[in-house]
Amino acid sequence: MAGQSPVAPAAEPPAHKPYVPAETVMPEFTWSAVLVGAILGIVFGMSSLYLVLKVGMTVSASIPIAVLSITLFRVFSPLFGRNATILENNIVQTTGSAGESIAFGVGVTVPVLLMWGYGLEYMRVALVAVLGGLLGILMMIPLRRAFIVKQHGKLIYPEGTACADVLIVGEKGGTSAVKVFVGFTLAFVYYFLNVGLKLWKDIPEWPLWKQIGDKAVGFKGAVLSGEIAPHLLGVGYVIGTRISCIMVGGGVVAAFVLTPAIVFFGQGLSAPLFPGLKLIRDMTPDEIRQAYVLYIGAGAVATGGIISMLRAMPMIVSSVRSGLRDLAVKGAERSGSAGAAPSRAVPRTERDLSMKVVLLGSLAIVVAILAARSTFHMNIVGALCIVVFGFLFVTVSSRLTGEIGSSSNPISGMTVATLLMTCLIFLVLGWTTAEHKLTALSIAAIVCIAASNGGTTSQDLKTGFLVGGTPRAMQLAILVGALTSALVIGVTLLWLNEGATVYSNKDLPAVTLPLKGNEPKESVRGPHAKDDTDKYYAVRVRVGDVAGVPAGKYLVDQAGQIRYLVDPGVSGKLRKQDDGTPVTKYAAPQTALMSFIIDGILSRQMPWSLVLLGVAIALALELAGIPALPFAVGVYLPLSASSPIFIGGGVRWIVDKWLRRGQPESEMSPGVLLSSGLIAGGTIAGVVAALLGLNERMAKAMVNTGPAWLRAHADSDGFAMLPFALLAVFLILVGGERLLRSKPAA
Repeated sequence: MAGQSPVAPAAEPPAHKPYVPAETVMPEFTWSAVLVGAILGIVFGMSSLYLVLKVGMTVSASIPIAVLSITLFRVFSPLFGRNATILENNIVQTTGSAGESIAFGVGVTVPVLLMWGYGLEYMRVALVAVLGGLLGILMMIPLRRAFIVKQHGKLIYPEGTACADVLIVGEKGGTSAVKVFVGFTLAFVYYFLNVGLKLWKDIPEWPLWKQIGDKAVGFKGAVLSGEIAPHLLGVGYVIGTRISCIMVGGGVVAAFVLTPAIVFFGQGLSAPLFPGLKLIRDMTPDEIRQAYVLYIGAGAVATGGIISMLRAMPMIVSSVRSGLRDLAVKGAERSGSAGAAPSRAVPRTERDLSMKVVLLGSLAIVVAILAARSTFHMNIVGALCIVVFGFLFVTVSSRLTGEIGSSSNPISGMTVATLLMTCLIFLVLGWTTAEHKLTALSIAAIVCIAASNGGTTSQDLKTGFLVGGTPRAMQLAILVGALTSALVIGVTLLWLNEGATVYSNKDLPAVTLPLKGNEPKESVRGPHAKDDTDKYYAVRVRVGDVAGVPAGKYLVDQAGQIRYLVDPGVSGKLRKQDDGTPVTKYAAPQTALMSFIIDGILSRQMPWSLVLLGVAIALALELAGIPALPFAVGVYLPLSASSPIFIGGGVRWIVDKWLRRGQPESEMSPGVLLSSGLIAGGTIAGVVAALLGLNERMAKAMVNTGPAWLRAHADSDGFAMLPFALLAVFLILVGGERLLRSKPAA
């Protein structure tokens, strides 16, 4: 129209310029970078597995690995003849990041086998980890341009962006790993002295009642306890005050409401109350938790997971639509340019692995899954479920990671969704046998690891996109990291389980088990090994196999009489040897959730009244505006596990509100870096102690060290709190930059 200026077209966003230009060539995919990344990936993978078995969660490893990489290469630069380039440091963090995501998938799903009475075999664990990890990476590669390049500025990838900042600042000389190293060393020494040499109690506890004759004075059934572990203190600091408070709230309800209520209403019963096998008045608080509260907690965890999935469903649907639309546009661009003149050479920063590698690799993985039928009990329907659900949730995980970050990515919710859909398909087909349960678990395990690793891969590719890394080199690096970490994580899981396994001859079912004649023979381990050198038949009882006999492994004599219960270290119930020696157990709360879903749909053998109590608790919390999942995890875990996390959250509150005058901390802040070191050091010390404990002579020497050195103090609840309090004060001072202050960047 006359007199009016034409409307200017919307300005195109400026083209992205990485820190290292595409035309710059420098060392990147070198043997030293891949080797250091693989080693750090193994260390943080073992650490993450320990953590997910303990409290059902992990923390992102990319930033600590990047910080460690920068410092390690600076320290050892004389050995290599030069400092590492920023692209080599990027390869280190890319290679190392795979360990944490694979550990989460393995720790959430594989230990279900122990709950069902099966054994853990290295080949099964390693195959699940390797195949799931590689599948997630390969399925993410075609999505790189759609999510990382085309959606730049829309999908933020918080941890990936923060990791790029770490690498860039490190290149300029402003990053030091002193805090991570100090935290690692302190936590390793602390926790090894604690759980390895038993210099002080690892779980001090104070019953809130006293038994005087037949009368209980006080709050019967309530016990205040805390596992004073440095890695749990670090977890609480990293996840923050709000989530740690919600989590301990669940623990308080379980320990101070549910358990005392069961004691109060059940102490007059003259017969055991299902699913318990003993009179309630004869049970300890821990036995009540194992028999009743765990089912309530599992119902709450399942409901919280499903609610999280439903809440994320609009985002999931949007992610799938956007991902498919972007892939279609990418395909159209390729076909439209097919007849055009020869295109320019592909820039270094746009070179991906060939689609032939992706397709042939994915096909080879599916063939391997089908070929390992005896391991996975897989059929063609299961393989199709893996492909369909795998690609769906790798796509969803990759996009959600870009929007909310990997730490908030609801991988467990996606695993729950996979299990629900798989089990419902199996139920419609009439597949409800024990073998079909194993098939459903294998599908969920591979999809869970694939989705977890897909999100991690997208985060790494975002970091590389910002710093100017070569996608092909990064994709090869994370494939190497996934393979090396997966092989070691399987061994670690077996070590942790064996190191905490208890052989008990107390309160055994008075049932004779039928023998088939092909059962292997085993000797007793632990305190009973000194007096009992006989070999027994190892019999595994599955859920519902024998009336009155819980699922698990038993050692029986020639007549079929049960002589010992072999209580596993992961998801086991006995926290002490028969001689009273404490044992570090792994509750694996997410594992119980997966088991309950499969059993609830396919076996329909569950104390539903208790489970529905947990469902009601979770729904009430959601109605009150409180996230149900962290609260539910607190209900499922013993209070001893959530209370140190709460203390870590309290330390974070002090640092944020007082010492830092209200300025919240970033991913690179002193307190977070020190906490990352505490998490890694404490968990690795736990793995080392478990490994040394496999040797009977070494285990006995370690257990006797504390009483020999500190006498009564080694078993004192009050004395145990002193080193933990000192560690918390140190974290406050470092977080508030009163100690270990960083030098400003040059």
